Parts: sequence; C-alpha cells; structure tokens
Amino acid sequence: MAYAAPIFAFEVRSVIQLILLVFALVIQGVALVHAITQRGDGFAAIGTLPKGGWVAILAVCMLLTLLGFGPISLFGLVGIAAGLIYLLDVRPGLRDLHDGRGSW
Repeated sequence: MAYAAPIFAFEVRSVIQLILLVFALVIQGVALVHAITQRGDGFAAIGTLPKGGWVAILAVCMLLTLLGFGPISLFGLVGIAAGLIYLLDVRPGLRDLHDGRGSW
C-alpha cells in the first residue's frame, strides 16, 4: 500500500507532460506552417526578423522538442515562447499588412 502514491504520482506526471508536449507541438507547428506560407517581404515591412530567421528558429525548436527534450526542457520552453511570440506579435502584423484591418 505504501507504493501506491509514487505510482499514481508518476502516472499523473506522465499525463501532464503528454498534455504539455501536445500543446508545445501544436503552438510550434501552427507558427511554423504560418511562417512558411507567408511572403518574405512582409517580414521586413513590419520590422521583424526575416522569414528565414523565423522559419529556422521555429523549425529547430520544434525538432528539439520532438527529439525527446520535451516541453519542460530549456529548448521546449524556448520553442513555446518563440511560437507564442510569432503568433501573438508577428502574425497580427503580417495580417495588418495584408488586409489593413488589424483583426485576428
């Protein structure tokens, strides 16, 4: 009976890590696909890193997250941050540039 608590805690930790891994891969994947499908001159027009820089950062972080470092590692956290920065800052800027409305 004394061994039930550590086994349960290990299972809960595994489930939480799986949820975080899926979250990290979705954020990084959406950001990477969006960065790949945009025109390169739009990045320079909004004053951010060039398209190649964003694609490289997002692809490397996603690859390192997939290779087993996980979402809780330094690479995983940097990848989540890079994906969120792209989606919350660069993507609306590109959308403003293309349609002029500024809406998500």
